[in-house]
Amino acid sequence: MSGRYDSRQLRRAFGRAAEGYEAAAILQREVETRLLESLEYLDDRVPARVLDIGAGPGRASAAMKKRWPRAEVVALDQALPMLRQARRRAGWLRPFRRVCGDAAALPFADAAFDVAFSSLCLQWAQDLPATLAEIRRVLKPGGLFLMSSFGPQTLVELRQAFAAADGGAPHVSEFAPIQRLGDALVAAGFRDPVLDQDTFTLTYPDVPALMRELRAIGATNAASDRRRALTGKARMRAVFDAYEGERRDGVLLSTWEVVYAQAWSPAPGAPRRGAGGEIASIPVAGIPIRRRGESR
Repeated sequence: MSGRYDSRQLRRAFGRAAEGYEAAAILQREVETRLLESLEYLDDRVPARVLDIGAGPGRASAAMKKRWPRAEVVALDQALPMLRQARRRAGWLRPFRRVCGDAAALPFADAAFDVAFSSLCLQWAQDLPATLAEIRRVLKPGGLFLMSSFGPQTLVELRQAFAAADGGAPHVSEFAPIQRLGDALVAAGFRDPVLDQDTFTLTYPDVPALMRELRAIGATNAASDRRRALTGKARMRAVFDAYEGERRDGVLLSTWEVVYAQAWSPAPGAPRRGAGGEIASIPVAGIPIRRRGESR
């Protein structure tokens, strides 16, 4: 299979996690809440149509429907069980549509939406610039795009522990750095991108507790070149021992890096950069760091 991630594995993992996702997704709710705050950039404008990409159980979709009761809000997710959970939030008072689909091939017409929102979904994209170009396609000129994604320091301690115990195929998914995300937005044709970054430090009593949480939120290793055989007890014990170096005050530390992006769809006919053309590079030093050292 080509691509960084196995899309079938992703659908299975998030489908299995759907029923208990909200109870486990504490960090995901916090990131989503912070991204929703960025809707203030619309000022007094009221969008007619809003797309929530990777909507999961529909929390953000419901929040945007509450914010804009007259807007048509569409919750899109590739895992059908997640959309079944979202149905609970799409009540008769403030209903929103639910669509099962892939962010890389959105089943919507060109210039269909005023706002596109995606929280902690697009880190799984097989081809990030192409997926962003698809999102740009369905946005109206001047439409707002908001997204969050995990950065490369996410789960760095777990990745290093596996590397110390087993130098073979990766066991932990790797995510794009803020520089690559900024370049991908520009390559897709978005205008005036603004990127921010948070680093959260979460704590766990032991490695099995961390692994259980990863399964509960569907964030298992979906890399195409992941090890397919089960990890043996001896190797897992070596991982546990290697991770003990991150224990502080009786708990294990785990880093989660989150990158936020805001950008605007260009005017009609604006060229899409990339594919051999000019790509504007956004220097990391010039990107504001909004919050650091958040912890749980």
